[in-house]
Amino acid sequence: MSSKRLVEALKTSITALKANKIRTFLTTLGVIIGVFSVVSLVSLGKGAQNYIEDQFNAIGSNLIFVSPGKVDLSDDPAKFFSKNKLAEKHVKLIENALGDKVVAVTPSIRVGQTVQYKTKSFYPTVIGANEQLLLAFDFNVDQGRAFNSSAVSSKSRVAVLGKNVAQELFAGIDPIDKKIKIGKDTFKVVAVLSEKNRNFDDNVYIPYTTAKEVFDVRNFSSIGIKVKDSTQVKAVMREVELTLLKDLKKDDFSVLSQQDILSTIQNVLNILTLGIGAIAGISLVVGGIGIMNIMLVSVTERIREIGLRKALGATSFDIGLQFVIESILLSIIGGLVGLAMGAAVALAARSAVRTEVPFSTVVLAFTFSLVVGVVFGTYPALQASKKDPIEALRYE
Repeated sequence: MSSKRLVEALKTSITALKANKIRTFLTTLGVIIGVFSVVSLVSLGKGAQNYIEDQFNAIGSNLIFVSPGKVDLSDDPAKFFSKNKLAEKHVKLIENALGDKVVAVTPSIRVGQTVQYKTKSFYPTVIGANEQLLLAFDFNVDQGRAFNSSAVSSKSRVAVLGKNVAQELFAGIDPIDKKIKIGKDTFKVVAVLSEKNRNFDDNVYIPYTTAKEVFDVRNFSSIGIKVKDSTQVKAVMREVELTLLKDLKKDDFSVLSQQDILSTIQNVLNILTLGIGAIAGISLVVGGIGIMNIMLVSVTERIREIGLRKALGATSFDIGLQFVIESILLSIIGGLVGLAMGAAVALAARSAVRTEVPFSTVVLAFTFSLVVGVVFGTYPALQASKKDPIEALRYE
């Protein structure tokens, strides 16, 4: 095939598409929606992954969590809710066994409660913890002073507010030493934490001894352990497991690192992103069917044109090539517009999450749209190329 014939077919195809701009736009709409859906959904999925990674990185990679029950993150979620046996003695066992290998060991009791200040209310997670909370999660105090070991041992009614909680309850007011209601009990605000991330900024922290008494809870929701040397996380995890096995059965607890949890969540999000992208890709196929339908209609409408061109010397190949190129052009136009729209959505969402459009997704979406044009344009092109010039010229 000479380049001259290809250029001629391209010019003829562009002229044909320009002749009916509304039809061209409507024909490309399916491809536009398909490529837009793939690019925007994959970029938003990537943004969700980045957001979760940022949240985890904010509290460090050297954290270990002991959870009640045998938790296998790849297994049945129902197993997460095994009977809770984590008690204060287990915190002591861990502290004694690990010594200076850890920076902090902090148990936690998590309860959802309404927090009120005068007429304002907020529904945060109330977390009972010990005085090592700040060390464990790298918290900084913005106002006041966090509770100490004395407050923990005396079961003091004191509270440390996350940044969002303080803003919701005390907009424009200094919250230190103000009295708030947590459930039915009164607490004094002793500190406000610096902004960290939403997972922490929406929490209220009180001594775990107070939480046990106020909420009538006996055991811990989890035990957080911050390892001094991040390269020793796996070794410390094994040591924690062996220590707890002295008092608990293997199915009574799980030891998970921050990285274990993050990797599992990332894997789940990867699968979801691929699944959503594949579903969105179906709309590309639908767009291709739309192109084929319109091209078949176009063949019928242009039978006399086909007959005239053949009578003037155009071959069946020339006629078929023109219709394939028209189909490919429709797919390319739709693909480019869809890519631009998807990239625009990803850019607009960057203010909320760290979205990105992977180059591989761009190449895949554009290539797929191109293949759709070739595949769904071939049949109409064959139909056009088979037209008998004499019969075509007689067509009314």
